[in-house]
Amino acid sequence: MNAERRAWGSLESEVMAVLWAATAPLAPAQVQQLLGGQLAYNTVQTILTRLQEKGLVRRRANATGGRSYLYFAAEDRATAAARRMRAVLESPGDRRAVLQQFTAGLDPADAEFLRALLRDPEPGER
Repeated sequence: MNAERRAWGSLESEVMAVLWAATAPLAPAQVQQLLGGQLAYNTVQTILTRLQEKGLVRRRANATGGRSYLYFAAEDRATAAARRMRAVLESPGDRRAVLQQFTAGLDPADAEFLRALLRDPEPGER
């Protein structure tokens, strides 16, 4: 494998990180620049299109006119991570083993926070 080759899915992850960090929808050229400008514009556009097809990104017409679009994440980072975690739990396999492995690697503070959430899923709303 070429040493410069990226890991599978890493470009999509990098684009999502840029969109999550943005305070407003971004044009592909802005995403390209925020990624460091090393990728071709067409590559960035292709990644954005694929992410949109997967439902992870949404787009809207650019108010400046033309055929260009602005892109933004369809959901925030925490919601996306929780959805991926639920998908793993819902996939075939030993659900309990997955949960056990997940919790075994938790930081003690995170484990205590998870215990508190399980006791009271909506703290502060009572």
